[in-house]
Amino acid sequence: MNKKNKVAILGYGEMGHALEHLLRVDHDISIWDKFPLAGFESTVLEDIIPQADFILFCLPVNPHREIVMQIKPLLKHESTCLSIAKGLDEQGQTAAQIFESCLQNTHRYGLLYGPMISEEIRAGRYAFAQFGCQYRDSFEMANQLFRNTQLHIEYTSDISGISWSVILKNVYAILFGVSDELKLGDNMRGFLTVEALRELDKIVRNMGGEAGSPYHLAGLGDLITTATSESSHHHSLGRQLARGDRSHVTGEGVHTLEMVAQHKLFKKENYPLFSLVHDIVEKPVDIEAELINYINNQ
Repeated sequence: MNKKNKVAILGYGEMGHALEHLLRVDHDISIWDKFPLAGFESTVLEDIIPQADFILFCLPVNPHREIVMQIKPLLKHESTCLSIAKGLDEQGQTAAQIFESCLQNTHRYGLLYGPMISEEIRAGRYAFAQFGCQYRDSFEMANQLFRNTQLHIEYTSDISGISWSVILKNVYAILFGVSDELKLGDNMRGFLTVEALRELDKIVRNMGGEAGSPYHLAGLGDLITTATSESSHHHSLGRQLARGDRSHVTGEGVHTLEMVAQHKLFKKENYPLFSLVHDIVEKPVDIEAELINYINNQ
């Protein structure tokens, strides 16, 4: 019989709702939201964190540092902080880097990354993710947490690899929307997939991840989901840019491009496809001509 865990969900947006849907039958769920919508009464952090076995950060990465430092004195020793955030904060840091610097080995943390569209989870469809953590027994506890759900998880200790794979895939996903809007065909999708993964693997290794890390759920799996789903923000953004519409050019991929440039996280000039997306997002260009020029120079 599975242990009934006490789970604190931080953030009640789409993924907060999705994880509540997954876990509410078998576990005790408490939900906190800093800006609760009308009709929802948020719990108090000081009340729920000291009892929580898992603290699920269903939030963008930017507030992670503030919240981790707020709850750190309240965490029980054996609890695990778990983030689904697929972006960089304003200092250019990943959720894993924030956890590492704030918790400093006093408490365990994990990352949950992969094809996890919230609408599909809430509809009872399967979802898949890699659970990145330092210790194998942390994964075993998380596996028990999700055992009776439609979310299937697999273990990896390559925290840096899955972090950068899942973050950077949003940048490359924009190109698939561009290609579809320009009606460049299915062959182009195949080409972009190979090129994106080849380049992503180089960047991930440069950032401290393991070779081949992007070819798993957090990279290739989530790229295919994000790049081909018509409901994906980044796919829609690529379509929008291909139409010449530069209003509301926002999203995690756009913010990642900004943070890479601002904090000089790596030299984008060393990665031609990444640079192409940067140019497409940053300034009006003849997108089809730029893409063809990229192909001809390979």
